[in-house]
Amino acid sequence: MSEPVLQVEDLGHVRRLTMNRPEALNALNGELVDEMSRALDDASEEAEVRVLILRGAGRAFSAGYDLNEDASGGVLDAERWREDLRHSTDEMLKFLDHPKPIIASVHSYCLAGGTDLMLACDLAIAADDAYFGYVDVRFGSGVVSMFLPWVVGVRRSKELLFTGEDRVTAQEALRLGLVNRVVPREDLDDATLRLAEEIAKNEPFVVQATKRAVNRVWDVAGFREAMAANIELDVLIETANLPARDEFRRITTEQGLKAAIAWRDAAFRGDA
Repeated sequence: MSEPVLQVEDLGHVRRLTMNRPEALNALNGELVDEMSRALDDASEEAEVRVLILRGAGRAFSAGYDLNEDASGGVLDAERWREDLRHSTDEMLKFLDHPKPIIASVHSYCLAGGTDLMLACDLAIAADDAYFGYVDVRFGSGVVSMFLPWVVGVRRSKELLFTGEDRVTAQEALRLGLVNRVVPREDLDDATLRLAEEIAKNEPFVVQATKRAVNRVWDVAGFREAMAANIELDVLIETANLPARDEFRRITTEQGLKAAIAWRDAAFRGDA
């Protein structure tokens, strides 16, 4: 039998969730997203679970949404794109809205949808080998869940998103406020668990109420309305006639994702 795409383990009052698609750099496909959603529902009902940790197995935290799954879906109309994008955003918001604190434990690649996922968590500890960023613009797609400007501000977000920068180092991420701490790669699991245990010692009701209060700051500033507006703008992007994006998806379907990325990178450099 194959291993589950999400591994769940309890370490005292801390529940650790490990995304387990290492062969795909923990790309977010439908199965993994569904399993994380179920795990969040379960944890919300269990009093013994006070803090959650989210990490990735293998060589990366998450390389983003599964582009193979995206390409295999064929051409979608606006209503189907709206449905899919709303679902993806709702699943990200489940992390933000979860009653208990969630800490992202990030190593190596944390890109595009992976960065969204990390930002949806309450706190993040990064290994010193971590890289962050959004490459979406380079293959003609929009950002699925627009957390970034709420965390780092509008001006820096525009630079990252307009350029498709995907090599933001852990130290730069710390300077920008993308993550809370940076630790050596070999210390990542222990450092994340120590922080989770420190939080778990406190009165759960107060911690959970405080999380709601902090999240309310974004809500009164229009966060939910902004996320909804991003979905509608993403629908326009995904249904626009963009030959480069269509070619990227064609190559992904016919030759595989690696060939499509090589074509994209060559086009970005002006070699194609």
